[in-house]
Amino acid sequence: MKTGLATVVTLLCGALVAHFILQDNGYVLIHFRGYAIEMSVPVLVALMILTYMGVRLLVQTLRTPRRLGEAAGRYRQRKASERITRGYIEIGEGNFARGEKLLTRGARNSETPLLNYLAAARAAQAQGDRERRDNWLRMAYEQEPKAAAAVLLTQAELQLENEEFETCRATLNNVLEMTPNNAEALKLKAQLCLQRKDWRELEDILPRLQKRGHVPVEILDEWFVRTWSELIKESASAPQEIVSLWKQVPKRLRSEPRLLRSRVDALVLDGQAAEAEKILRKALDREWNEPLILLYGTLEADAAAQLRYVEKYLLKRPEDAALLLTAARLCVRNELWGKARSYFDTSNSIRPSAETWHDLGQLMLQLGEGDSASEAFQQGLSLTHAGSAAPKLTNKLGSDPASV
Repeated sequence: MKTGLATVVTLLCGALVAHFILQDNGYVLIHFRGYAIEMSVPVLVALMILTYMGVRLLVQTLRTPRRLGEAAGRYRQRKASERITRGYIEIGEGNFARGEKLLTRGARNSETPLLNYLAAARAAQAQGDRERRDNWLRMAYEQEPKAAAAVLLTQAELQLENEEFETCRATLNNVLEMTPNNAEALKLKAQLCLQRKDWRELEDILPRLQKRGHVPVEILDEWFVRTWSELIKESASAPQEIVSLWKQVPKRLRSEPRLLRSRVDALVLDGQAAEAEKILRKALDREWNEPLILLYGTLEADAAAQLRYVEKYLLKRPEDAALLLTAARLCVRNELWGKARSYFDTSNSIRPSAETWHDLGQLMLQLGEGDSASEAFQQGLSLTHAGSAAPKLTNKLGSDPASV
């Protein structure tokens, strides 16, 4: 604008100078449809400049309403952005009602109205108003119909958080109908199945979710372990089904203690303690695991063979408290009382536990040593109840342990 004005002024000054300085101002004749117009060159230049300025003025006048509208729009957008920012800050600080109000007031003038309505829906739920929450979600969908999946996923997430399990399931099914491999929908449905303990459906979802790579491996493995552990427990009366389930378990998870415990428990219930013992032994040979060695000591298979296996391990791990406890329990089953007591005492000297003291107390009762049994039980209770005193047992019926 400034450059144009400077050009016009320069031309005008040049024309005037030329008019006064030049002796011959030039002559211009314009003939048009019988009309003749005569003028000097400076006059023609002046007329052209005036015409140009008039056109520019007219154009600027015509553009003024649009520019005023654009300026007003920019102002409204700036104010809306400020309200939205304050709205998010209020929500972040826990002022959900204030934040919701600010977000929705600025939504229509926002560049991202969808995000405003979704955030407002979360704020409404935080205030316990499901109806208003669903209203904002509906407005979000009306604002951006192409973002239907995103709106439904937000709705499902809020429904799950609010324990609206059946409506959450229906919402997620709608998303999966539109996009069958939607990773976020599969993740939310897996979380729903975990809360509802729907292990069969979760078994179907997890492999699909694993392919999407949407969930960290450690979390996914935890879900796999929980699912198969529960399914194996449910199939305790169907050995063939357990075998089929076990084949689906990834090899990296087959030594997981909870899975092995479920499988071992199912085999024991089916009367296959020997098979369970073999499975545990293989798992322990592959990788030492304290929960598994403790589980091994509870199996009622070949007690003598089990004790030999454990004592062989003791040569390598003589100060392992869990291994010593397992050896003591197997000695009790083999009626090796003195050896069992020695293992219990050694285990307690390394790492005292209420469980070990309890088993030692039971052994003392078995041997008719009431005072020693009472002392052992008291030691165990002191560990369980943070040092609180427990009454000593008195065998008032005599020395026969069966009468205690």
